[in-house]
Amino acid sequence: MKNFIILLIFFVSNIYSQNNYDTLEVKIESNTNWWAGIIIEGHKMPLEDGYEANLFGTSYFNQLQPLLISSEGELVWSEEPFSFKITNENILFDKAYASLDYIKAGDNLREAYLYASSKYFPPSGKMPPDLFFSVPQYNTWIELTYDQNQKDILEYARSIIDKGMPPGIIMIDDNWQEDYGKWNFHQGRFPDPHSMMKELKELGFKVMLWVCPFVSPDSDVYRELEKQGAFMLDEKEKPAMVRWWNGVSAVLDLTKSEGDKWFKGQLDKLINEYGVNGFKLDAGDSRFYKGIKSSKKITPNQHTELFAKVGLEYPFNEYRATWKMGGQPLVQRLHDKSHDWTDLRKLIPQMLLEGIMGYPFSCPDMIGGGQFTSFLNDSPIDQELVVRSTQVHALMPMMQFSVAPWRILDEKHFKAVLEAVDLRGEFKNIILGLAKDASLTGEPIVRSMEYVFPHKGYSKIKDQFMLGNDILIAPLLSKGIGSRKVVLPKGKWKSDMEKIYRGGVNIDIEVPLNRLPYFIKLN
Repeated sequence: MKNFIILLIFFVSNIYSQNNYDTLEVKIESNTNWWAGIIIEGHKMPLEDGYEANLFGTSYFNQLQPLLISSEGELVWSEEPFSFKITNENILFDKAYASLDYIKAGDNLREAYLYASSKYFPPSGKMPPDLFFSVPQYNTWIELTYDQNQKDILEYARSIIDKGMPPGIIMIDDNWQEDYGKWNFHQGRFPDPHSMMKELKELGFKVMLWVCPFVSPDSDVYRELEKQGAFMLDEKEKPAMVRWWNGVSAVLDLTKSEGDKWFKGQLDKLINEYGVNGFKLDAGDSRFYKGIKSSKKITPNQHTELFAKVGLEYPFNEYRATWKMGGQPLVQRLHDKSHDWTDLRKLIPQMLLEGIMGYPFSCPDMIGGGQFTSFLNDSPIDQELVVRSTQVHALMPMMQFSVAPWRILDEKHFKAVLEAVDLRGEFKNIILGLAKDASLTGEPIVRSMEYVFPHKGYSKIKDQFMLGNDILIAPLLSKGIGSRKVVLPKGKWKSDMEKIYRGGVNIDIEVPLNRLPYFIKLN
């Protein structure tokens, strides 16, 4: 049995209330690489000299985990936020709101991660419903943005089927509702939501609705909840007004039963009355909780954690911003990406980071980009980018469409998209098997080269990845090139073109528009 070297730094005072800080210095040994649980920064990892971060009161617009792990089996964990800075020689930790643990848990990245997973965020034994993994998801955001309406949602769903794509989960995004906090279908835009839901179900879709923890202050719901004391408060003990991307709103205090029970009651009502299957739970970012007060004194990060725990009661869920929810059956989506090649190249390293931070049930944003401003005012569409984005998604844990590919692509490019969707169908049982394994063991579904083949010089490879331990996937991530280099580890590999390769070499391959290169390791 391995001997674990554990350094625990304890202190007895109430950290949050008294602002005492814990500190730690970890020496960076030669040829050691480190990763931190800041998912949106995954493309910047392994960490380099000069990198610094403060985890308090932020989600970095995506998932966070208070964990750093190294290629030599080391890890640092804290139950609460901390700051750290990287130099060429060490990592300096301070401003910790709880004790910092440094542990030499093994000899490589995988051993460090599995130790952290088992000790700090053990897998729950549960996973999101199979449908998240077996077929694409469809989100109405890019097509409709703030004009969510019954007519166009049904047209979008019918077109999915008519164009030869499989039904799956359809997510109706922001502005289906009457107002923030008034979680009823807007009567003007949804004249008959029951019939809409009925048709969507008959077409084969499960339906999720966008929700958030905000309540518009000029609504009757706000006035009633204010009387109940359900809101976060400002310094004058009045409901705090929080500015977010859609204006200024009050925010529910989920540390109080009045806020928590009311919100879940609204979600349950939508399920019971309309047959909604679940929810896209957005806007729980820690930054919205800074400088305001709740009934129970907790950190802004813990408020994000409370909002994420709501999703545990609804198997069909999706989150963009969470804190310390590793090992749980929550769908975690990457932050919105722009419609460009730079953001496309961020998908693989950020998804790989999700896996080693305890978030295996993850989705690489929306195909072609989820940043809706990229598609406004007749913005130019890069058809090749949409195809290559689809191919990156195809063998990830999940794939999600939003912009309608049949609308923006010509026949050749749309055919390549359909082929990538079909390829996922061929691999869906493998992906499902890995997802079920992740729910029991914590092992990532998609894995970095360093994770599977430690100490081979693969730490900085960010343009190829492993599906499990035996399938290497190497999408094309640059425009107009048509070829790429693939790093093949030692062993015997069979490509998607049925060609056999001896590993331990770098190979150059041709990648036409309709090809997603992959290599299966042979025994």
